[in-house]
Amino acid sequence: MAVTSASTTVWNGDLKSGSGTVTLDSSHAAELSVNWKARSEGGAEVTTPEELLGAAHAACFSMAFSNALAQFGHAPETIRTTAAVTFDPAQGITGSHLTVVATVPGLSHEDFQRLADEAKAGCPVSRALVGIPITLEASLA
Repeated sequence: MAVTSASTTVWNGDLKSGSGTVTLDSSHAAELSVNWKARSEGGAEVTTPEELLGAAHAACFSMAFSNALAQFGHAPETIRTTAAVTFDPAQGITGSHLTVVATVPGLSHEDFQRLADEAKAGCPVSRALVGIPITLEASLA
């Protein structure tokens, strides 16, 4: 069964001086401010499309990795994933870097790395991001 999730952005003004609000419609979990200055120069006051994409990528990878580990017979105790998505105003989104640290009792380093690579390639968000480089740093806690 397919599930559709929705978010809405309302933008006011032009690109450089305008601003907007992103609402997570399906979960009602957040209403977040966005603007060009934060996106192009960085800033801690508002979110960016890349931060939201990073959240989706980190969550998706963690779920895919958890599933791969469990299917291999080593359910994880914890998985902590950060996805750092890079944006260049002249080029757009130029990459996503996944950093994962996991506690997985009894799993060899080699199997851990192999399963992490498989999860990176197989996670639906990674597949959606096929047009950009995706890198991975994975380590056992």
